[in-house]
Amino acid sequence: MTKTSALEVLAPIWQRVLELPSIPVNASFFDLGGNLSSATRLFAEIGEATGHDLSPVLIYVAPTIETLAAVLEQPGPPRIPPLLLLKAGTEPLPVFIAHGIGGTVFGFVDLLQKIRFPHAIYGMEASGIDGVSEPLTSIETMAELYLDAIKQLQPHGPYFLIGYSLGGLVTLEIAQRLLAAGEKVGLLAMVETYPEKRHLARTQSWLLSFRIARRRAWSFVESVASGTRSHTSGAVGGNLAHRTPSEISADRVRRRIVEAEYLAWKNYCPRFYPGTIKFVRAGTSTHFPNDAAAVWLQLAAKLEVETIPGDHVGILATNFEKLASVLTRYLHEADAGGVS
Repeated sequence: MTKTSALEVLAPIWQRVLELPSIPVNASFFDLGGNLSSATRLFAEIGEATGHDLSPVLIYVAPTIETLAAVLEQPGPPRIPPLLLLKAGTEPLPVFIAHGIGGTVFGFVDLLQKIRFPHAIYGMEASGIDGVSEPLTSIETMAELYLDAIKQLQPHGPYFLIGYSLGGLVTLEIAQRLLAAGEKVGLLAMVETYPEKRHLARTQSWLLSFRIARRRAWSFVESVASGTRSHTSGAVGGNLAHRTPSEISADRVRRRIVEAEYLAWKNYCPRFYPGTIKFVRAGTSTHFPNDAAAVWLQLAAKLEVETIPGDHVGILATNFEKLASVLTRYLHEADAGGVS
């Protein structure tokens, strides 16, 4: 596909998805009001029109019609780099943020709009999201991949690191390696991050197992009482029958990544961190320990815990304004000179 033909294919798709009568070829998808939902529709339509099954995350690499046309012009499937610029900044010292199991950097769109910090923010994207690279099965290899990319962008500290869920373990491992190399970590903020159950202390593991078992029992009772349990398989089957080839391909890629990330989480045993961890926990505990301090106090030289309303998912999906306020404060404090 030539660039001219790619432009001719892309322009009407962008106009239709974003509901605009015309779009300059150099206009940014995000400046035009694009979000995860519209990016998903955009790339589904591009897949149907061109036969290219591309991840919506590619919009961060090629955010305009012109740059995306150039990508389609290249032979072979495009690769997505480990670091993606999510928010431009005017000050030095970028921020690096990592997502959780099964997520992508798109999960931070709402959060980043509310973070008030004049520095660029880069997201660490899962290896394999492009369908070309192999998913990584250990926290250590993830940390190595991201740290190499971070060092190319910012050779020396202080470094500002934020990790949500599994991403917190990744940033923890990155921070460990930075300190071991004599670098400074200005901020290590972990949001709703916990080791897998078998890496918890015995009492914490037992309490968590009991709470999860009780929650499952109540869910079973409620589903039987409401009569929803018997309809589940039929509903799923109906949805599967109407999926497009692009959706099936995207689900296959996502499943491989989730399996790899789950294995990485399961096998990672955190080491003592000789610095400060700023920990943000959800006010409503679901499948993770109630007491974040009990988990992390023995694993860090200094631990500060703050609670945000919501559960593990809601703290990012619906309570992102409160989370953004906390992270904004952390970043300004770190930028003022606090170093782990």
